[in-house]
Parts: sequence; C-alpha cells; structure tokens
Amino acid sequence: MGRRSRTRVTTTTARAPRDRRPARAEAGGWARHSWSPFPLVELCILLGLVLIVLGFVTDGAKRGVMLTGGFALVTLASLELAIREHFAGYRSHSALLAGAATAVAVDALLYFLTPWPQELLLAVGIAIFGTAFWLLRRAFTARSGGWSFRA
Repeated sequence: MGRRSRTRVTTTTARAPRDRRPARAEAGGWARHSWSPFPLVELCILLGLVLIVLGFVTDGAKRGVMLTGGFALVTLASLELAIREHFAGYRSHSALLAGAATAVAVDALLYFLTPWPQELLLAVGIAIFGTAFWLLRRAFTARSGGWSFRA
C-alpha cells in the first residue's frame, strides 16, 4: 500500500539521461578523479606546506629560503594541477590560468625589461587577461562537451 503511484513510465515518454562527461574520459583518456598512479603533485604541495611551516618557525638565514621555496613549490604544483584539470575538461580554471599568464607576462617580464609606466602595464595586463580568459574558456568548452564551466 505504501506506493504513491502505480503507473509506469513507458519507453516512449521516458528520456535517457544526458551524458555530461567529457569525450576524452570515455575514450580512455583522462580518468575522472585519478590523474596518475603516483601522486607527485600532491606530494609537492605537501612538501611545500612543510617548508612554509618550517620557514615560519625557523630563525636565521634559512627562513627566507624555506619560505620562498615552499611558496614556489605550492604555487607551481597547484598551477600544474589547474592546467591539467582545465584542459581535460574536468574543471574550468580560466580565471586562474589567465591571471597566471598576466602575472608572468606583465608583472615579471614587462616590468623588469621595459621602462613603461605602470598605467600602461596595467592596460596591457588587462588586455592579456581578457584575451587569455576568452581563449581558455573556449578551450574548456571544446574539451568538456559544450559546458563553459563546471563547479
């Protein structure tokens, strides 16, 4: 007696659920949650965090080296993971990757290699960010089967 409805859905009215996985996951490409049999990125992030903690509790000349190395290791490992997830169609990291491209191209290269004023560097940075974001979003849409973002 506890059933709400005894009517059955026929095959003509039922629709098959739409498969929203990227095409590469079906073709034996990227696995959904497992990127590699050896967790190198995760170990690099862990080592970077250990270096950061040790840098905060250590005094002397080693402090700066540990903090710099820890932050650099965590940043590079996280950026590599974001690139891999983005181009696999798993998660969209368009803003993060566009910001990284802007930081490298504008803040590092142009700041040290040109005598341009900061206002011009800001305008170039905004243009690079916008272009990189648009291109990265198009690449993710192509890899994810038409989705422009995934949470």
